Amino acid sequence: MKKITATLLLLTMVFTLAACGGTAQKPLPAASPDPESMFGVDQNINIDTIDQYLDRDDVAYRDVRMLFDPADYAIGGNADLSSTIRGFRIVPYPYLATLTELPVSGAYAGETLYTLTWNDDGSIASATANYQESQTILEDLFPKDKAVFLMCGGGGYAGMTKALLVHLGWDADKLYNVGGNWAYTGSNGVELIQYSEDADGTDMYATWRADYAYIDFSRLHAA
Repeated sequence: MKKITATLLLLTMVFTLAACGGTAQKPLPAASPDPESMFGVDQNINIDTIDQYLDRDDVAYRDVRMLFDPADYAIGGNADLSSTIRGFRIVPYPYLATLTELPVSGAYAGETLYTLTWNDDGSIASATANYQESQTILEDLFPKDKAVFLMCGGGGYAGMTKALLVHLGWDADKLYNVGGNWAYTGSNGVELIQYSEDADGTDMYATWRADYAYIDFSRLHAA
């Protein structure tokens, strides 16, 4: 009887382990920036394939656009964050660090966690924390123990965020620029602005749908 019981327990453990293994997430491909992409958008995990990589507990999903960007995007795209993708948290890059020169007018020039300087080749030369909490905020918002998927409108802010994090010590192999939401055609979009069908109607700004990381600079302590 004891042998039968032990055998049944062993079989139960085997089936349990097999079931767990069957639902395990596949390993992510290593970050692989496309050499032909101006912003280093990933070749494998990008706006065309992102739906295949949602809902993973080993990934932090970040949309690094502002809700309402003051920049005039003459190159195209919507300065207002009209939609995002389910599971992405909004962490605006312009609040993280100094913006590089952009082909836009009216870009954000307010407070940031870091002040940057650049080398002649455009790489970051220095990143100076403006607040005592700057590093802690980044580590909370971009956890080092997970892969981080970075998305914006066209790929630029995401590329800037990756460059900042790598400069500050994050593992480049775990940072993925998935590109621009402006080109997203998948089935997991979240509308943040519902445009009126009537030209004279009122648009609905559904900002409450956004998982937004609010940084209150007035409560931070100068470095």
